[in-house]
Amino acid sequence: MKTFVKGAMLASIAAVGLSLAACDSKPANQEEAAADAVRSTTDAKADAVASQADAADPVTDGKDTAAEKSLDAKSDAIRASGDAKADAMDAKAKKM
Repeated sequence: MKTFVKGAMLASIAAVGLSLAACDSKPANQEEAAADAVRSTTDAKADAVASQADAADPVTDGKDTAAEKSLDAKSDAIRASGDAKADAMDAKAKKM
């Protein structure tokens, strides 16, 4: 899991670098970098919760336990919240 998170962070840093090159203003660059950081952080948190969900029901039988369903819902909510916040930050950066 730690390797995955490190890989995801490295990929997001590379994406930040590429996105910075495409922007005009420094404030817009900073806002987009912050949005990318928010997205990366919340994705890592959501992935960690999803891993907990998988561990809560190690049997692959097509039936999810209540604990797994709850953790999956929490993971989805974390990801949706982070995406919404990052999308709003990206929209703000485009207006700069």
